[in-house]
Amino acid sequence: MGFAFSVGSGGFGGGRLRKTLLRHFGVPAGDIATAGRQFPIAARVDIQSALEDLLRNRADTKLLGILAPNPHEAPALAQALGQGHFPLDAGPLQHDEIDVGEAAPVRCLKNGLWLSREKDLPFAVLMSPGGRFGLCTGVQVEIAAPIGERGAQFSQELFRQLELQVSQGRTYRGRVISLEAQIHPMGGGSIVKVHRLAKVNREDVILPHKTLELLDRNVAGFMKARDQLKALQFQARKGLLFYGLPGTGKTYTIHYLASQLPNHTTLLVTAEQVALIGEYFMLARFLQPSIMVIEDVDLIARERTHMHGPFEEALLNKLLNEMDGLREDAEVLFILTTNRPEQIEPALVSRPGRIDQAIEFPLPNEEGRAKLTKLYARGLGISEVLMELIVSRTKGVSAAFIKELMRRCAQIYIEFSRGDILTQQSVDAAIEEMLITGGELNRRLLGGAGVEQSLDRAARLSS
Repeated sequence: MGFAFSVGSGGFGGGRLRKTLLRHFGVPAGDIATAGRQFPIAARVDIQSALEDLLRNRADTKLLGILAPNPHEAPALAQALGQGHFPLDAGPLQHDEIDVGEAAPVRCLKNGLWLSREKDLPFAVLMSPGGRFGLCTGVQVEIAAPIGERGAQFSQELFRQLELQVSQGRTYRGRVISLEAQIHPMGGGSIVKVHRLAKVNREDVILPHKTLELLDRNVAGFMKARDQLKALQFQARKGLLFYGLPGTGKTYTIHYLASQLPNHTTLLVTAEQVALIGEYFMLARFLQPSIMVIEDVDLIARERTHMHGPFEEALLNKLLNEMDGLREDAEVLFILTTNRPEQIEPALVSRPGRIDQAIEFPLPNEEGRAKLTKLYARGLGISEVLMELIVSRTKGVSAAFIKELMRRCAQIYIEFSRGDILTQQSVDAAIEEMLITGGELNRRLLGGAGVEQSLDRAARLSS
């Protein structure tokens, strides 16, 4: 299905697209009505597929490319039917390569105008980018038909069929995605980025037993019981707050949860993307069941007296309103993370239905440090004596510190040793670099700010 043209020689240019539309409809522009719907940006591939399916078997259907005179605004059928100075024009079909998490990207139209008929009723469908100034945050679909009850009913039915097919497609189902905001002076787009996270198994999540039990009951256990809870008219959405010092495993645990819930779409919201919080909530509803992760939530929802201007308060209000606006049967799991729980705005955590459970991620205990050392030692062998030494010398450090310690040990070992058994000399040198030579700032950067050993004792280890 396509349409060939030649600008300047019997094809389209200037007002020729308008003439083509009027010839297709057979009525004046004032007798044509349009209706539009906005879809999430993640529905782009599914919308094109659905439109192609719905229009494929209709005789004489033509597909035209669209050239918009103003790159800051989404093209609209009113522009094509009007007689202004900057009307829409026809042009070549333009495509983008869309990453949907598969081995190869999907080729997708930037915009397109279909001209078709329902028996003797002419209609047109325009698919184009939608969103705010210079920022593509959705997909706009417009349907034009002659004014009257028949045209209105046809438009409503076509939208109904389109929405049904789009809801069944869901290209990003089960993926881990984020919105990458790119605002360009000449127009641009907010694109969906697919994150290919390594699978994390249960045995690789090193947390205290009570923390793991609480996590399982509030995530895996809740998911198993959710349908029955909904049948009993309990709400299906849930909010969790992960809090603890940096490097204690909050983000790593989220990777584990994403691995264990393959039928859920995970949406990652970082501090750089908070301006798109409304679009994220739209995606969470559209792609449910979904997990919405807001990292470092204290940057959005810090206590109001600590805010630095009206923009920060507006973001907080947006977050609160969006969370309250979700239906109780929405299958959305919120996971908010913070390193500074004392700075979180009371309005976020005090109202039931926003946060249902806070889960602390403590510094690893002795058993945890031993498991982390084994996990991050990779292929290096560690004797029992050396294991006890590492565990005793890392009291008060984070999981991230132990990960870096084992990498540092391996590097030093590779430089100065032979064989496949880690030596105490390598461990001593790595600990000296991380805890002593780099000073207090280095310890904090690496997750060792909570070390309870005295510096004098640490210094003796290197002597």
